[in-house]
Amino acid sequence: MTRLDSLLRCASGVVILAALWPAPAAAQIYTWRDDHGHLVLSDRPAQDGAAMHSYSVPGAEEIRTTRAAVAGASGDFGDIIDEHARLHKVRPALVRAVVQTESGFNPFAVSPKGAMGLMQLMPATAQELGVINPFDPVENVRGGIAYLRRLLDRYDNDERLALAAYNAGPEAVARYGRRIPPYRETREYVSRVRDLAGQSRPVGQPSHTEPATHSLTHIYKTAEIIDGREVIRYTDRRP
Repeated sequence: MTRLDSLLRCASGVVILAALWPAPAAAQIYTWRDDHGHLVLSDRPAQDGAAMHSYSVPGAEEIRTTRAAVAGASGDFGDIIDEHARLHKVRPALVRAVVQTESGFNPFAVSPKGAMGLMQLMPATAQELGVINPFDPVENVRGGIAYLRRLLDRYDNDERLALAAYNAGPEAVARYGRRIPPYRETREYVSRVRDLAGQSRPVGQPSHTEPATHSLTHIYKTAEIIDGREVIRYTDRRP
């Protein structure tokens, strides 16, 4: 997830990212507290009757929530990623980009579709890869990289197709003649991961460029006092 409908639960440090498109639209942010008191942000209303607040975000068709990722966010899991990337001969930069895009380096991330952990493994995939606890960073990264390696082998090391299959499934890639499916989410996913990871290069060839930095659109919270009442608004324009 990340998948565009990824929903992460965390107590603090939340950044809301909006995918902006030319057509005018307004997305909704729903917030509530779960049974453990954790703040939940989603583009969908709560299903259990929890007390919610809803905010409109003008100019955004969709909302994506994730834990804030500061510089060096992969530090806690860098050694794990490097070790298993080396074992499976996968670029560590590619794995970091997948983790950033899927979970924002939140090992407890869960998507509405049921994908879990750092690399957002679906239950069936986790079971097939022998991942007993998908919220264990070591197990999750090991399984996720093994699955990514499998996809790279399947598509002759074509990272674009491997990433498309990681997001939409190998069946979708096969359905469209071994091409990236024409799903907006999948195409954005492939583009974002590759922007974060930088372009692949032949083994042994030195890299002379740094990975491209992916620009994010921020949503700003503002407060106005109207008739003695505080009114909260969200906008994509810096106050």
